[in-house]
Amino acid sequence: MNDNLGELYRQIIKGAWRKVVFVRCILMLIVILLCAVHTGAAVRIVEFCPDPYLYNDADEYLILSGTGSLDGITISDGKGGFRFPKGTQINGSLTIARSGIAFEQSHRKYPDFEWLDTSQLVPNVINGDLLRLANTKDALILYENGHLVQEVAWPDDVKPREGQIHYVEKGVWDPRPLMIGQSRLSATVFQNVSITAFVSPDCSSDIFSYAVNQASDEVLLNVYEISSPKIEESLIAAHARGVDVKILVEGGPVGGISREENAVIWNLSKNRILVNAMVSLTGDPAPYRYDHAKYVVIDRRAILLTSENFGYTGFPPSGMTGNRGWGVYAENPALAEYFLTVFMTDYNGKSITAYDGSAGSPESTPSGKYTVEFAPKHFVGATVRPVIAPDTSYQITDLINSANGSIEIEQAYITNETPYSLNPYLSSAINASRRGVHVRVLLDSYWFNIEDEKDNDEMVALINRIGISENIPIEARCVDLAANEIEKIHNKGMIVDGQRVLVSSINWNSNSPNFNREAGVIIDHRGVARYFLDVFEDDWNSSVRSPEIKTDYMKIAAVAVVMVLLVLLYHYRYKQ
Repeated sequence: MNDNLGELYRQIIKGAWRKVVFVRCILMLIVILLCAVHTGAAVRIVEFCPDPYLYNDADEYLILSGTGSLDGITISDGKGGFRFPKGTQINGSLTIARSGIAFEQSHRKYPDFEWLDTSQLVPNVINGDLLRLANTKDALILYENGHLVQEVAWPDDVKPREGQIHYVEKGVWDPRPLMIGQSRLSATVFQNVSITAFVSPDCSSDIFSYAVNQASDEVLLNVYEISSPKIEESLIAAHARGVDVKILVEGGPVGGISREENAVIWNLSKNRILVNAMVSLTGDPAPYRYDHAKYVVIDRRAILLTSENFGYTGFPPSGMTGNRGWGVYAENPALAEYFLTVFMTDYNGKSITAYDGSAGSPESTPSGKYTVEFAPKHFVGATVRPVIAPDTSYQITDLINSANGSIEIEQAYITNETPYSLNPYLSSAINASRRGVHVRVLLDSYWFNIEDEKDNDEMVALINRIGISENIPIEARCVDLAANEIEKIHNKGMIVDGQRVLVSSINWNSNSPNFNREAGVIIDHRGVARYFLDVFEDDWNSSVRSPEIKTDYMKIAAVAVVMVLLVLLYHYRYKQ
């Protein structure tokens, strides 16, 4: 009886303990859930700019992201800081600037808060000691109810640079250099695009004329340089029949705007076609080092995009010599709308000014003859990915890394990052070769690309040395310009697996993909890739295999003479 009673007590106690444990678990789960939904814990610093362009860095700012109450949230740099007025809510993001007026001057909109009292339109935070972000070394610290939640320090977490906006994406700070005034476009894919592929010097001029002649409402043209009188005439004719023509050019190209380009812009302006130039006149840097893109938007239904500037070298009359360049005329309303957004963002940007050019002599018609080999060819059903630098230029690396069988690269030049580190795109191509992908690299051999000690011929030799020493399938050549009847390779293209092709304005250096405004497309279509592969093969097959295989008989003779003299000197001394 006592044993049964004891067992009953044990079962009751055991059951009661289980209930206590269960209740405790429920309470802990509730606490965890409350912590998870507590909005303050989700607030984070996602962007800041400690070293902007305005005097005294009056437009420095930071952005918070989260949802809910900001009570208990404090921002500091370890010296000064601020908190928010009682009851302040965040639902997405909040921008807090040093000066609301200065921020509006730089970004054309007001922040949500300011920590200096400069504008009645912007509410103030509650300051402690005044926050002031140092340019080269400092930190931003976020506290919740006195507990450290986040700290971002520079130069440890981000590298300081004047005008750079530091931002976090997928947990990574500064996935690319982002400068004040630049766009933030995401990678986008367009299906069922009709493509007319063309090349310079063979048929580029005819396709440009065709594209502009098709316009009935609008022509939006963005180019680094425009100097062709024939292109000028087609634009004036379009404007005369009622087409709205807008033009954006680079206001400070290398060497300045040429006499020939000034003459074209002068004539366009006289015909009431507004030309805007991307150039800083206020002392603040333009958002991009160069506006180096080369594209036209036609009636919001098609684009023409090329590697070539709009002069006779890129668009020569049929049968005349010019650059080797690639281009496409792509018809798809959604794709055209995308490029319309890019164009209008830049055309209406801060560092834009009207430019009238100046009277002068037009560009001379080229005299060199060219045997046309490639006619334009039309394809349907292509998939197109815009590549806009610096926003989505990383897609070029992704394209190289996607290769399974072959990569053909045709570039004006390739420059390495430093004497000890390869160009990132070239490095990716070499790594592809190491996994068995056959890689061919064709570079220009115009005099200014081979005259120095570190340019295209040395790059070709370097690539070939890597291929031979590692026994990997990669080869580089310099083009034979005379055999191909072209002035130079100005192309910036690539073909991957005979299926995907890059047509772009993006040079393989450190500046072009990271700091220029550039434009390109990756086209997924076997027929389009085959078209450009045929052009590549034609250029490749009449090219210089490697500058290392040339024999310098003068040097050999000089060495032989020196060796004979050393032998004679040795015998003379021995006899003494």
